[in-house]
Amino acid sequence: MFIQLHNVNKEFTSGKNVVFSLRNISFNVNKGQIITILGPSGSGKSTLLNLIGGIDRVDSGDILIGDMNISKLSDKDLTLYRRNKIGFVFQFYNLIPNLNVYENVEVAANISKNPLSLEKVLDSVGMLDKKDKFPQELSGGEQQRVSIARALAKNPEILLCDEPTGALDFKTAKEILMLLEKINKEYNTTIFIVTHNTAIIGMADRIIRLRSGEIVEDKINSAKISAEGVEW
Repeated sequence: MFIQLHNVNKEFTSGKNVVFSLRNISFNVNKGQIITILGPSGSGKSTLLNLIGGIDRVDSGDILIGDMNISKLSDKDLTLYRRNKIGFVFQFYNLIPNLNVYENVEVAANISKNPLSLEKVLDSVGMLDKKDKFPQELSGGEQQRVSIARALAKNPEILLCDEPTGALDFKTAKEILMLLEKINKEYNTTIFIVTHNTAIIGMADRIIRLRSGEIVEDKINSAKISAEGVEW
């Protein structure tokens, strides 16, 4: 198994009460899978993504990535893990406005020890011809493509996508899903997609549903379809 979570718990305090954001989360993921994580607001979806991405730490339990237990890493080693293993894609693109497309992607590549060719990455997301444009000159879908290119340029083993189509119209959202599918196939990247959109589960290898910080469904998708076939 590439990713293993064992009895992961994350809690926070609300007044005098301790509230579990995640409770006893356990699952395994094979390398190269696309996993959708669904659930209502407050169910722990983004928290789970942040734990796998090393942005936050578990309160108890273990997260193994390959043979590395990231729950036990020092702050320095956790930073290196995020830098070299993880790519993040968010709903709102977080591009640097005074840098052009190429420079926005280059920023991420410069912190990786094994980056991909920037021209190849930009070409793969269909943005090479717009490499000199600035974010304000791009559509929402184009900005999301740049955001994905920035994450991909690091050559990450894991791509974590938090509502990557949430701010996009249907046509553009499908284009982004097709792009994520293409990246998955070309680079064997393991991709987590947090979403409210249940239609997206059709393209996933694995479906995990959360409710109140607990897994209520964890199943393999036996009827997987292409991203192009996803409809809502």
